[in-house]
Amino acid sequence: MVAARITVNGKEAPISPAAPHTTVLDFLRERGLTGTKEGCAEGECGACSVLVARPGTDKPTDWVAVNACLVPVAALDGQEIVTSEGLATTDEAGGPAVLHPVQEEMAVRGGSQCGYCTPGFVCSMAAEYYRPGRCAHAAPADGETDPEHGPNGFDLHALSGNLCRCTGYRPIRDAAFAVGEPAEDDPLAQRREQSPPQPVATAYTQGDSAFLRPGTLAEALRLLRERPDAVVVAGSTDWGVEVNIRSRRARCVVAVDRLPELRELRTESGHIEIGAALTLTEIERRLDGSVPLLAQLFPQFASRLIRNSATLGGNLGTGSPIGDSPPVLLALDATLVLADADGEREIPLSDYFTGYRQSVRRPGELIRAVRVPLPLSPVVAFHKIAKRRFDDISSVAVAFALDIEDGIVRKARIGLGGVAATPIRALAAEAALEGKPWTAENVEAAAQVLRAQGTPMDDHRASAGYRSAMLGQSLRKLYAQTTEAVSS
Repeated sequence: MVAARITVNGKEAPISPAAPHTTVLDFLRERGLTGTKEGCAEGECGACSVLVARPGTDKPTDWVAVNACLVPVAALDGQEIVTSEGLATTDEAGGPAVLHPVQEEMAVRGGSQCGYCTPGFVCSMAAEYYRPGRCAHAAPADGETDPEHGPNGFDLHALSGNLCRCTGYRPIRDAAFAVGEPAEDDPLAQRREQSPPQPVATAYTQGDSAFLRPGTLAEALRLLRERPDAVVVAGSTDWGVEVNIRSRRARCVVAVDRLPELRELRTESGHIEIGAALTLTEIERRLDGSVPLLAQLFPQFASRLIRNSATLGGNLGTGSPIGDSPPVLLALDATLVLADADGEREIPLSDYFTGYRQSVRRPGELIRAVRVPLPLSPVVAFHKIAKRRFDDISSVAVAFALDIEDGIVRKARIGLGGVAATPIRALAAEAALEGKPWTAENVEAAAQVLRAQGTPMDDHRASAGYRSAMLGQSLRKLYAQTTEAVSS
């Protein structure tokens, strides 16, 4: 097998002798590329962001910003990345470097304060700069304002995972809203017209630790049967935190994020099937709003940097009771396709969780896909209660999907997160709504039932009483938001 290598700023570099748990961040800094910084080591500050060449939605390649502090460098074997140092262009004659347009705007508009976070902002901004179709977005009409989108089509959500410790956001936003279209001779813009590197099978071993990337799903399932001790990773947004903050190490890590069988999205008779290893950004752009409840979830799920790596399979596989996708998928009546070396089985998500970070998934079994049944309920909402609007962990998450016909609630599905040891369906509240008129009186009665669902606890994010109160308030909010639409 070919030695593991990665292309950094156009030059190939061997990954060896880095340990299999070594992050892209540490790999780069050890090679003198110190523009990539460590701030939090948890994927929350964005000081470490770099660009990775990934399969594109509208073009062969997209430049995608990811948190270098979370991704094992071995996971990018055969792949291509660009750091903040690689954005500037150098004169072949040895003249001074020419700043990238994003770097230039950050400099002239005072977007750099202390400078620590600047390289991360620049990389995230560059990913949005190169997003196909960005400049085609129409500017707000006269008299209208959209504080989260610039007249150049720049989506500020691209920077939601980048934090400035000097509170220099206004000039950073000014710089983002000032960048134009990439020039025709821009090398990174031209690079989008070529396909990204194909994933390669990887068997990277140092000492008694190994990072393995099987080439097919069948190989992965055989490997997991042989190595029951293996840690399975996709985007590594959860495992990367364990490695950095808790110093966890694994004898064997198996990467499934590039397996073709886990990266399909298709609509079939009666359901939409979403591959477990598609990133949330890929799902968002491919669905393009066709599943409204998921469309409400995506902007509130962590940050764009995290969504560029995180997967539904990973979010469900961790079994966290405060994951944001399980309540939404519970409200959608989703099912999971589980696969092992002996075959596949399909189970309702409502039967998947069995206890705190526990599930019915057997040793050697993977989540291959998530299936969302059709047709979709027309009245939906996702309410995330957190201390920050974006890039935060939920205190409570509530997802609603209702069928209301002739003023009667024919079907109600309510998914909850943060109020029990597992994500749960609010079965009693659903029963209190179904078959009854969608009226303020009935909603208030159901809200009192909803308040009593789960077993919320007191912790540093919220008290049990607050969590319960927010459950009832969420249903009242849904009623207030939808009454006019339902009656019209």
